[in-house]
Amino acid sequence: MKELNQLITNMINEMNFSGVVYVKQGGHILSDLSFGYADRGEERLNTSNTRFGIASGCKLFTAIGISQLVEEGLLDFNTRLAECLSVHLPNFDKEITIHHLLTHTSGIPDYFDEEVMQNYEDLWKSYPVYQINSLKDFLPLFQEDPMKFSPGERFHYNNAGYILLGLIIEEQTGRCFTEYIESEVFSKCNMEESGYFSLDQLPGNTAAGYIDNHKENTWRTNIYSIPKKGGSDGGAFVTAPDMMKLWEALFDYRLINEGTTRKLLYPHVLVNGEVHYGYGIWVNQKNDHAHKYHVMGYDPGVSFRASIYPDSNLKIVIPSNIETEPFEITKAIEDFLLK
Repeated sequence: MKELNQLITNMINEMNFSGVVYVKQGGHILSDLSFGYADRGEERLNTSNTRFGIASGCKLFTAIGISQLVEEGLLDFNTRLAECLSVHLPNFDKEITIHHLLTHTSGIPDYFDEEVMQNYEDLWKSYPVYQINSLKDFLPLFQEDPMKFSPGERFHYNNAGYILLGLIIEEQTGRCFTEYIESEVFSKCNMEESGYFSLDQLPGNTAAGYIDNHKENTWRTNIYSIPKKGGSDGGAFVTAPDMMKLWEALFDYRLINEGTTRKLLYPHVLVNGEVHYGYGIWVNQKNDHAHKYHVMGYDPGVSFRASIYPDSNLKIVIPSNIETEPFEITKAIEDFLLK
């Protein structure tokens, strides 16, 4: 679609953006545009098949994994945390359930509390990122802290809750979390290029994440700014076409059955305005009708948005290896196609 591609290109020419804009409606690819460098030193360009880190954009994968265990009868969404995870959590409320963890309503302390901390990098000054080798390595950052509020009281975005969900998957299956998701989610979607990769062992055709210092006109990669390997709260690498495959598999009920998918997509908790939260996914709803589902991720050197609009069968995936907000691009595409 020439008009749409021109709109996107004109917009990106006026902003600092490095990444991919991939738009599909039904079976038709409307836009497949790439901008910037995957590797600035080597001047290797981004392409539609470049792997990008997506930070918290992959909390949805964790929610799908938990939902699969529910279907297998290993868990229920109302199972209490204390009943399915044998980790020492001395100050946590005994009434916390998997539902609370999935919807960010558990009230547990977070290892990166966005109400308290501004800069994610500051977290690793006293606890270096190279010490994070597994999900259990996150536990000392929050497991003995007091509750913030009672379970179910309110929404408060919480990364630690998704660490616990990953540990539940490991304990209930006896498998490493990343191996489980790669096998039971990525492989079932034919997401052949995606995975959880260590920052010091990135495969070919992967974008480095860049942190720009605009005042000094310098940049650095994010290798010392985020955990070296992603896990259940974030950090997978995907290509834009692979993320599109995830949307299609989820909404075709190929990952979990229709009933469980509806529970995952249900707007369980109001965040603000028309924005609600399901299980690992944001839901925009008007007049009791969900018109948009989306995931997002932001880390130093990473920004990501992926959206699906069921009424029009439109899907948008925008991964970026800088901290530019892809929201503006998503909004422009919405305004153009969903008039």
